[in-house]
Amino acid sequence: MATNLFNLTGKIALVTGASRGIGESIAKLLAEQGAHVIVSSRKLDDCQLVADAIISDGGSAEAMACHVGNMDDISNCFAHIKQAHGKLDILINNAATNPYFGDILDTDLGAYTKTVDVNIRGYFFMCVEGGKLMRDNGGGSIVNTASINALKPGPMQGIYSISKAAVVNMTQAFAKECGRHNIRVNALLPGLTKTKFAGALFSNEEMYKNAIKTIPLHRHAVPDEMAGTVLYLASDASSYTTGECIVVDGGFTL
Repeated sequence: MATNLFNLTGKIALVTGASRGIGESIAKLLAEQGAHVIVSSRKLDDCQLVADAIISDGGSAEAMACHVGNMDDISNCFAHIKQAHGKLDILINNAATNPYFGDILDTDLGAYTKTVDVNIRGYFFMCVEGGKLMRDNGGGSIVNTASINALKPGPMQGIYSISKAAVVNMTQAFAKECGRHNIRVNALLPGLTKTKFAGALFSNEEMYKNAIKTIPLHRHAVPDEMAGTVLYLASDASSYTTGECIVVDGGFTL
């Protein structure tokens, strides 16, 4: 008999950074399992393409522009969800930025501020606003996309790595305080994944080859290989799992 543990029918899910890469794969998989997915990113047109693809495959979705580095966008996003749906069951904080690739000593204030505004402040207040909606409706699941850089800083990725370490601690802090509201909070820590976002790592042939040598599976991941873990964390399959940071890296951090 097939399990219903991963069935998301009737659930409202918000996925940020969902116009491409890991976020797109997550949005499509959640929709396949029955969730109504709000596909969100900075550019509405890109989100609409993903939402249309979900709908054409028989799923339920809508597009919404939201720049998580902008506090007004965050407020407007959750005001719309509350008005249109009255609840939020699943929040996937996947939007992120990594504007600087270089020596940590040469990090300028602009790159620092942009990274912190999106990857830390943005995630924090998305969790706050999403958590309030969940608290008012009996609970929910929040999944934050961090990175293996949170555990082992990536070369030339100083402030990005620091921000992702903050996401890990943030995940645990929210999990600890929100459990009483039946809100579970967990994190995905992806390893080397072929996306436009990670383009700098793939364009540097020496760095890429060195990374592959240290990955026991001897290959990089593709976005779909991250989505399954998020489905587990978003669904009833992980009903007693909170505060966990699941590494999906082909064994790189072993």
